[in-house]
Amino acid sequence: QLQVMESGGGLVQPGGFLRLSCAATAGRMDYASISWFRQVPGKEREGVSCISHTGTYTEFADSVKGRFTISRDNAQKSVYLEMGSLKSEDTGVYYCAAGFGRDCNLHKWWYDIWGQGTQVTVSS
Repeated sequence: QLQVMESGGGLVQPGGFLRLSCAATAGRMDYASISWFRQVPGKEREGVSCISHTGTYTEFADSVKGRFTISRDNAQKSVYLEMGSLKSEDTGVYYCAAGFGRDCNLHKWWYDIWGQGTQVTVSS
């Protein structure tokens, strides 16, 4: 059974950069589409970006297009979310999630396997 875990969160100033990692701690990740979601207290968990199991298809929320990139290294059993030009509104707990099927999407109901989350705080 696939299990995933996030890392790389922290405190960063506006305009800064962070790289989040989603690693498989058990099972195989190479068959799974991986998505990143984020959540702040009192709000719904929202999709940020996703990548298909082959790495050939990606999606981004409008709010992060042009600032975030997503990639995967199946040999390393990891998916990376590189976040640039960070804004205060990017603050939240970031979760990675795994799902199985064609391509990927940013609907949280589609994903069966979730990590515990990593906190990202963008503040001066």
